[in-house]
Amino acid sequence: MPPREVPLADAPLAARMRPTRLDEFVGQAHLLGPGRPLARLAASRRVASMILWGPPGTGKTTLARILAEAAGARWTSLSAVLAGVRDVRAAIADAKAHPDTTTVLFIDEVHRFNKAQQDAFLPHVEQGTVVFIGATTENPSFEVNSALLSRTRVYVLKPLATEDLETLTRRAIAREFEGTEIEPEAFRNLIASGDGDARRVLNTLEIAAQLGDGSITAEHVEFAGGQGYRGFDKRGDAFYDQISALHKAVRGSSPDAALYWLARMLDGGCDPLYIARRVARMATEDIGTADPRALQLALAAWDAYHRLGSPEGELALAQAVVYLACLPKSNAVEEALGAAREFVATHPSYPVPARFRNAPTRLAAELGHGKGYRYAHDEPDAYAAGERYFPDEMEDVRFYRPKKRGIEAKIADRLATLRELDQSRTARRTARRPQDAAGENKTTSDTTGSSEE
Repeated sequence: MPPREVPLADAPLAARMRPTRLDEFVGQAHLLGPGRPLARLAASRRVASMILWGPPGTGKTTLARILAEAAGARWTSLSAVLAGVRDVRAAIADAKAHPDTTTVLFIDEVHRFNKAQQDAFLPHVEQGTVVFIGATTENPSFEVNSALLSRTRVYVLKPLATEDLETLTRRAIAREFEGTEIEPEAFRNLIASGDGDARRVLNTLEIAAQLGDGSITAEHVEFAGGQGYRGFDKRGDAFYDQISALHKAVRGSSPDAALYWLARMLDGGCDPLYIARRVARMATEDIGTADPRALQLALAAWDAYHRLGSPEGELALAQAVVYLACLPKSNAVEEALGAAREFVATHPSYPVPARFRNAPTRLAAELGHGKGYRYAHDEPDAYAAGERYFPDEMEDVRFYRPKKRGIEAKIADRLATLRELDQSRTARRTARRPQDAAGENKTTSDTTGSSEE
């Protein structure tokens, strides 16, 4: 096996501090602690095909190399950002030239390989020509071929905890900047700036140490860190995880948590108009007729951002998020629409009853269109009690079942009153013309099971 490359003296601090043994590795205790899967794999001096999935600066490349060296394997590394199928084939050919030695083919940013490029090394992983280790910041379920996934194990690396970053920082100061003092506030700010990314912390430390010349202050750390940024990807898992958390905080009636996730997304660079669209969805999906003003405010906040832009428009989004989080919740409309769609998809297309059809022509009138229609405004309380608006060929079905929360509680009471009027009208007709009652009123079918009424 060729000797391990030694970082040059002028390499970045993160490269110089890269551990070479498992006992030097900091973090990922869920994978490397006693009895954990990768610790056991390293102890067995074997290496297996795997995908290491985690945020930047969590040690994916370093861990892969340590595992390869623990197994005595040859190391071949490619970056999916720069490499193509030709490079993969060259790496495979090199592995075949050393049949007596295990070759680890490490692909960094493997999610950037398209399907054809991933297929290029799939058969060689299957045959054991190489042991494949891929590193990715994106969900392998979406970015890696299912055939390749089935031949690998996926290990999830987590952002480094505060104590892990503190350990790395103290180690780096002792090894690379001996005698350098760092103020407590500067130390705290340095760790916070990392946001779980060891590489970012170490590179910021290096610049701050050069600026401080023996003493690092909070100002040095602030200058070295430049414009901070959070772990966020406008197209990746972090994006969808955070919008999911925002939605669930609103649904769970937690305005403070909702504001936190809103601030996280804005801080990460999310398009506020995307958030506005999702807030409008929350208004209809989770509140609905429990408070119809929710949708009005969501749309108003959307429009306000269009008119004001940042940062003023973001306050309108915050107002909508807080209001929606504080409101009573109901998904009755969503459930009702889903039940209605399922019913329509599984039943015949019944014709519209003639009494509900318009009669714009003489022929339509002669065919009976509109005949017998009861104009609701001419009825007591503007309600045509006992009238049926479903097709005559089908039974009544109750799709919408309002919850006993917010305005929907009043809606539920109103609908219950109208049903009583219908039943009273039906009872009077039955008493007057029992032989005709069955044809005038159908029974009610229940498609949604038990619910709050």
